[in-house]
Amino acid sequence: MYFDLALDLFPLLAAALAAVCCGLLGNFLLLRKQSMMGDAISHSVLPGLVIAFLIASTRSPLVMLVGATIAGVVTVVLVEFVKRFGKVEPGAAMGVVFSILFALGVLLIEKAAVRHVDLDAECVLHGQLETLVWYSAPATISGLWSVETLDAIPRQIITLTIILILAIGFVSLLFKELRLASFDPALATTLGFNSTLLHYLLMIFVAAATVASFEAVGSILVIAMLICPGATARLLTDRLRTQIVLSVLIALFTAVGGYFSATIIPGWFGRDTVNAAGSITVFSGLVLSLTIIISPSHGILSRMIRRIRLSSRVALDDLLATMYRAQEQAQAEMSASDISDAILRSKPQPLLNRAVKRALIQRHRGMYSLTEKGQCAARSIVRRHRLWEHYLVDQAGLAPDHVHETAERLEHLPPVPPAGPQTDPQGKVIPDDPQVP
Repeated sequence: MYFDLALDLFPLLAAALAAVCCGLLGNFLLLRKQSMMGDAISHSVLPGLVIAFLIASTRSPLVMLVGATIAGVVTVVLVEFVKRFGKVEPGAAMGVVFSILFALGVLLIEKAAVRHVDLDAECVLHGQLETLVWYSAPATISGLWSVETLDAIPRQIITLTIILILAIGFVSLLFKELRLASFDPALATTLGFNSTLLHYLLMIFVAAATVASFEAVGSILVIAMLICPGATARLLTDRLRTQIVLSVLIALFTAVGGYFSATIIPGWFGRDTVNAAGSITVFSGLVLSLTIIISPSHGILSRMIRRIRLSSRVALDDLLATMYRAQEQAQAEMSASDISDAILRSKPQPLLNRAVKRALIQRHRGMYSLTEKGQCAARSIVRRHRLWEHYLVDQAGLAPDHVHETAERLEHLPPVPPAGPQTDPQGKVIPDDPQVP
């Protein structure tokens, strides 16, 4: 049996709530190019937690939240201070601040241990999903609908639920402002939206989500959930609303998939279960890695396919333009060896065969010439090339003998340059537009 109410319900629910909450807020960190800020906050709230524990001697959710929120705001302020006055890049500023504050937090944990405060570094760093066991769980799902179930819900889940509801409300109410401030902070401020205030509000919610998730799933999973769902969704869409919805679904999927991977897969090999939070982190990383490869728009495979298609089209354009220029020199037909020398391809035959198949050129007794369709395509390419040469000389001020290579690249692009004179800078005739009768 893969799912047990007593062993799996509350740990799985805690993981899902933490993943969705962090994944939702992580979208805006990603858009602001501040993914490292989530890492910084998740590490640097540690001293805030420990100081709160040392003062109050309790792990009360309210005490934890206040300590983490203060530490999170201090982290953001220190990062901005180091970045502005230390004249360093944002990533370096985040690295300096969170390293120092995290080290301080570790030292304070040792101090807390000396004072016998109930604070466990293992809990903070790696999470305690496995401890959320419901020993008095009902035997069937129908038994969940009772008052006893509400009394049995762990406080970690209650805290995560409250933070998630607040985060959803924050994003829903301020979506327009957050979107504008993420893409263009200066414009947001000009329109009356204080982008700095929005930045700090977002950081406060990230800190709250971080501390709410600490005890249940640990800082390692928090970092992964702040980055991986949003980054995965970003590879699948270019629309922010769709990205947010996808990131929430991906966070939920990785939480469930990673949790059951921790309990099921080791059993296939006769091993004990592994840490659930670590398994969810690995699973989310695998989902992101797979998306990087197969994303329809931004994936490695799709980019590779586009490059291959572009390379093929450029080669075909070069072939047609070469044959057109030869035709201008009264050479109506060309041999394969002449074409090879002109377009600098050692093996032009596959390219010639493709052009013949598309009815762009025709072969007769070992010689190749343009068809009517090929004439039209070649004239369009040469026209773009020579118009770009004219534009670069006339508008960009380049020397006539320095524009050929640039025009060679621009001629393959969709935009058509402005119409120019009858000849290019070298005195060659610019063909008429084949699309105009």
